[in-house]
Amino acid sequence: MKTHNERAAGRADGFDAFVTVRDVLRHGVGRFNEAKLFFGHGSFDAWNEAVYLVLHRLHLPLDRLEPFLDARLTDDERSDLLALIARRVDERIPAAYLTGEAWLGDYRFTVDPRVIVPRSFIAELLFERLAPWIAEPDAVSAVLDLCTGSGCLAIIAAEAFPEARVDAVDLSPDALEVARINVATYALEERVHLVESDLFDALPARRYDLILSNPPYVNDTSMAILPDEYRREPRMALAGGSDGLDLVRRILDEASKRLSKKGLLVIEVGHERDHVEAAFPDLPCTWLSTSGGDDAVFAVQAADLPEASR
Repeated sequence: MKTHNERAAGRADGFDAFVTVRDVLRHGVGRFNEAKLFFGHGSFDAWNEAVYLVLHRLHLPLDRLEPFLDARLTDDERSDLLALIARRVDERIPAAYLTGEAWLGDYRFTVDPRVIVPRSFIAELLFERLAPWIAEPDAVSAVLDLCTGSGCLAIIAAEAFPEARVDAVDLSPDALEVARINVATYALEERVHLVESDLFDALPARRYDLILSNPPYVNDTSMAILPDEYRREPRMALAGGSDGLDLVRRILDEASKRLSKKGLLVIEVGHERDHVEAAFPDLPCTWLSTSGGDDAVFAVQAADLPEASR
């Protein structure tokens, strides 16, 4: 609760100008645009980011703005919202860390600075059960999610392939703590198994029908110029080496030893398609279409993986 003096100071700074939700949204959009914030952690422009933050903080439905635009705010609500907007601008904290949640489709995940903010295009493919690349989704019995972070892809995969056991691997114990919260939220403790491991190293000798990975893939040049919002995320979840493919090479080198005979490997590489094609000119991979275009995710059948990894 704000004290009388704090409220008086707020009113002296124009506090009384913010009467309705509409007023605060106008202020937020203006401040976000003026500060030239970077968006990409769930929202893609100042308007959508402001709407999300305001509705979330007021505990209103995230998909229903119109009925509340002209609702009058209490003094405490106004103070809280203005402080939230100021923090987003002054500290360049991703909105997901301010709210403690991130969304992939209809799936909500708990997040905090221990994990990268979920935003994988692989999720879109899992919503479609990876059709047509997985011909019989109900026959998938084992899935591996490498670099699981918050556990988001492992959870969506478990629901897409209901007969599958899912092993979710990450090198960061902090990330696995967050993933454990999300796995429990979806009551998937019996099917999603969290493993602290450097890729395949700590896994038992098991083969999988599907291996997914959204590994660190940002190349060194891009890492040097990342916007401040991305610098709030764990560096180990982003940095992929000189061409962004340090972990991709390791995954491709061992994947065929870990895939079933007709297994599928799916890897997300962001904007690194040119580097992938330069590094693996003979790899018969298929680039999959997502809302991010045709350059972010590729798939390889087990039979087409390099001989060196067999």
